[in-house]
Amino acid sequence: MSCHAGHRGEAEPRSFWLGERRVEVQAILDRWLAPDHRYFKLQGDDGGTYILRHDAAADEWEMTMYSAWGPRGPA
Repeated sequence: MSCHAGHRGEAEPRSFWLGERRVEVQAILDRWLAPDHRYFKLQGDDGGTYILRHDAAADEWEMTMYSAWGPRGPA
C-alpha cells in the first residue's frame, strides 16, 4: 500500500498490490467513516472499482469489494 496525506493529513491510498499486480489509484470516488475504520471507494488504473478499508489504529488495509464493471457496465 502506498499512501499520501489527504486534505486532513490522514492516509489516502495512491496504489496497492493485488496479488502480484500493482494497481494505481486513478480516482477516489467516495470516502466515509465508520466507528473503527475509514473506507475508500476507488477507481483503479485497470478499470476496476475497489472499496478499501483502513484500520488506522492497527495501520492495516483490507479490500472489501471489487468490481470489474466500468461506469458503463461490464466490459
